[in-house]
Amino acid sequence: MTATLERGLHALKEVIDAPIASYFSSCVHCGLCAEACLFYTETGDPRYTPIHKLEPLRRVYEQEYTLLGRLKKGLGLSKPVTDAELDAWQDLVYDSCTMCGRCSLVCPVGNDIVYMVRKLREGMAASGHVPDGIRNATRRTVEIGGPMGLKWPAVANVIRKVEEATGLKVPVDQAGADYLVLLSSMEIVNYPEYIEALAKIFHKAGISFTVASDAFEATNAGIQIGNSDLAKVIVSRIVDAAERLKVKRVLSPECGHAYMAIRWEGPNLIGRPYAFEVVHVLELLDELRGKGMLKMKSKIKDPLILHDPCQIVRRGGVLQAPEPLIQEVAERYIPIADKQKWNWCCGGGGGASAIHTEEAEALRAKAFQVKKRQIESTGVNTMVTFCANCRIVIEEGFDHYQMDTRLLGLTELLAEHLEE
Repeated sequence: MTATLERGLHALKEVIDAPIASYFSSCVHCGLCAEACLFYTETGDPRYTPIHKLEPLRRVYEQEYTLLGRLKKGLGLSKPVTDAELDAWQDLVYDSCTMCGRCSLVCPVGNDIVYMVRKLREGMAASGHVPDGIRNATRRTVEIGGPMGLKWPAVANVIRKVEEATGLKVPVDQAGADYLVLLSSMEIVNYPEYIEALAKIFHKAGISFTVASDAFEATNAGIQIGNSDLAKVIVSRIVDAAERLKVKRVLSPECGHAYMAIRWEGPNLIGRPYAFEVVHVLELLDELRGKGMLKMKSKIKDPLILHDPCQIVRRGGVLQAPEPLIQEVAERYIPIADKQKWNWCCGGGGGASAIHTEEAEALRAKAFQVKKRQIESTGVNTMVTFCANCRIVIEEGFDHYQMDTRLLGLTELLAEHLEE
């Protein structure tokens, strides 16, 4: 047994806690999770059944923690988990799972399959069976500060351009502000208009905010790869900055994974409650809407449909804010089938969009067919969403299938039509 495999198996043994044991023992093998997974529904391949993706973890659980399993292992009736098997499972655990949570939602016995995948990834990471794209993104996040390798001077340059475009100040390292604004690298590089939108909305609402030069990145690649120690390091940067600057709230960006990491995972990672509140940007916008501080000067006349990002809506619990916000700016909002917590994933969450192998990209394109059908069934060619990662993956899907569909960001859309 190699040292890396031994570390991986040890990690798998360590992560098998009471919830994992109860989930495996209560699974009734009904197959409902398969029909909830876009990788299974679009390929028909039984390998992509969510519970099957957990087979190495299930076998370690059985062999180490059940009497029957230990007996089968002793008699040679249950094969040990090998290095080759973990290597073969890499595409099932990373390429074909976005941790979107739809499988957990439909499980009749309440098993949290996403939680189980997270635990399996910890063993995969410890044994070195991780896609290069996610491994490199994690390394850049820990060593440089973000998954795309952005350093503060590059971010400061983007902020400078935002200030020039809007005529508004974007404060940096300002103590005592109401909000510490987090950003994801994808927003900074691909959608800097999101930062412009925030500046306009904060100015209109009279709310103070700041960006921290040493903790601007919200993305937590440690959670995506399955390494809790690294995830803690990344979260701690934000917590330290928020407490140093004595802000009241930390504002999570549109990025879905980032929201889950800082809002729900963070306190568990650092082992204590925050001294501040974490809110998603849509929660803030909906709060302003409720106070009458988000009035529109005009509305879009074209019909609009909405994509609900999994990690924000289904997993994160921001269920009620998106529809009232889009209705503020749309004359004709058209609800799609399977909306809100039942929405279908874009196919790129959980780090999947960082995997750029030919096989992974082909699988993502195949899985996008469910989203394509969902969009085309409405007859509407303008979609709105509120996650930078979703936007990139969906736009790639549009290009792949040559779809004549526009994709807009909700925060930018509201800022563009905001009453002067």
